Amino acid sequence: MGKGVAVVTGGTAGLGRAIVRELAARGWDVGILARGEDGLEGAAADVRAAGNRGLGVPTDVADRAAVEAAADRIEAELGPIDLWINNAMVGVFGEFRSTDPEDFDRAVHVNFFGFVNGTRAALHRMESRGHGSIVQVGSALAHRGIPLQSAYCSSKHAIKGFTDSLITELRHERSPITVSEVDMPAMNTIQFDWVKSQLPHHPQPVPPIYQPEICAKVVVDTAEKPRRRVWVGESTVFTIIGNRVSSRFADWYLARTGYQGQQAPDLNEPMIGVNLYEPVPGDRGAHGAFDEKSITLSPQTWAIRNRPLAWAAAVATAGGMLAAVVAGVRKAA
Repeated sequence: MGKGVAVVTGGTAGLGRAIVRELAARGWDVGILARGEDGLEGAAADVRAAGNRGLGVPTDVADRAAVEAAADRIEAELGPIDLWINNAMVGVFGEFRSTDPEDFDRAVHVNFFGFVNGTRAALHRMESRGHGSIVQVGSALAHRGIPLQSAYCSSKHAIKGFTDSLITELRHERSPITVSEVDMPAMNTIQFDWVKSQLPHHPQPVPPIYQPEICAKVVVDTAEKPRRRVWVGESTVFTIIGNRVSSRFADWYLARTGYQGQQAPDLNEPMIGVNLYEPVPGDRGAHGAFDEKSITLSPQTWAIRNRPLAWAAAVATAGGMLAAVVAGVRKAA
């Protein structure tokens, strides 16, 4: 028997595609919301290949009515929705002053209001049943804005505030529905091949770059054993804590490095199109163009996925250090 019905927005490519595959591998039936028909067919086929039911529904998450209709169809064909993961995003790379207002608005409508629409659709169905989980795919950039991505950073900050407010309301009502935010590092996803970019070179995620499968595992872990907030990757931890310690230093550092760090002058592959307003044809999968630069193992993500072992190791290490200090003191005496 399967674990239930999950919905993933933006589930056809990048991190969303990796999340869909991870859910399917763990026994979930999955409804996938995205705009591209090719990717929807490929993602649903991935779910079916794992022995579960997959349904792709063409949806622009910025359209509230379309999201509600997609949720209705998923429940009609797969059953009641138990888990909803908001992940869909589009990108605009360039300075704020030279970004078309329409492009900025479109990015915010997808990246922020898409989460609002998905959350509303999930809550509407989960509340009547008294159970369910919602996971917001956040970012280190929900805590620290960087140059050239003002629309994306604005959206992720807004998602954080929205999620904080929602959680307090649900706790006030003693609701059994859980809401989690999982903040991500830079990942090797197709995002950087189809953003709308003003940059002179191919856009790239700010190193270190993580493979999306690492992050997808943590998202599904959080869905199955909900936690309030999870930071994924060493760089996310350093970014958030570093900004809290000294935002002025972060301003200075990003002003100096943030432009060149988001470009790959050595990458000669052309962009594959712009998916800001319309989907790019084809099934693009989970990975972008930076496999050779990407991390496949992360001690931090291992630790948060294996907390009992990590705590035991930390206690054992601390105990060993304490024993060594005591032995040294005794010897000296």
